[in-house]
Amino acid sequence: MSGQATGSGTSGSTSSAPARRESLLPYLVLGLYLGIVFTRSEVISWFRIQEMFRFQAFHMYGIIGSAVAVAAMGIWLVRRSGIRSMIRRPMEFPAQPWTPPGTQYWIGGILFGLGWGLLGACPGPIYVLIGNGLSVMVVALASAILGAWTYGRLRHRLPHS
Repeated sequence: MSGQATGSGTSGSTSSAPARRESLLPYLVLGLYLGIVFTRSEVISWFRIQEMFRFQAFHMYGIIGSAVAVAAMGIWLVRRSGIRSMIRRPMEFPAQPWTPPGTQYWIGGILFGLGWGLLGACPGPIYVLIGNGLSVMVVALASAILGAWTYGRLRHRLPHS
């Protein structure tokens, strides 16, 4: 593949240059790397997650806090320097006015937290846990997929802002 999209040009685009498709390979490599980092740092450990919820250790709070600080610095750097994506698109962070969290966020957060606490893993590490041979997490993954499907079916009946 050439990495460029081809088409009839009838999409309404005013650009004369053909659109480039983004490769998924960097994201696959990054995902594999993060899986290794999550495993080595024990972020996926059920015991570490339980320690966090019981306020018995700083380990997970330190990792989460570090991630928030690195993300904030990264966003600041991207905004300040005008860095572009790998396919040369500008990265944009649209400003949105702050609104207090509504009922849907409280209910969703409580349900997510209960699921996380009962399962002992948030959705991201489920894949890493399966990859590390913890086959019972296939049930967790199936449950997460079922939950996402259920939300999709009920979305029109739920409160949204």
